[in-house]
Amino acid sequence: MEDDIQHSRSQPNNPLHGVKLAVMLEKLVATYGWERLSRKININCFKNDPSIKSSLTFLRRTAWARARVEELYLKMPGRE
Repeated sequence: MEDDIQHSRSQPNNPLHGVKLAVMLEKLVATYGWERLSRKININCFKNDPSIKSSLTFLRRTAWARARVEELYLKMPGRE
């Protein structure tokens, strides 16, 4: 528990701190839809039979794709 408190204190200015990847992806899909999202971030899991589950599996294993999702999430209007 003490580690959690220290971790929270170590990232006070990180806008992604505490935001789960699943929440980011769900909000992006709700905002853009799969088709538009696949045009913004060109990855197959958004194009071919997309689902939250398969996309999360890919994004958790692929750092560059996750970074693009995080970047788009931060730029998304009304994300708060």
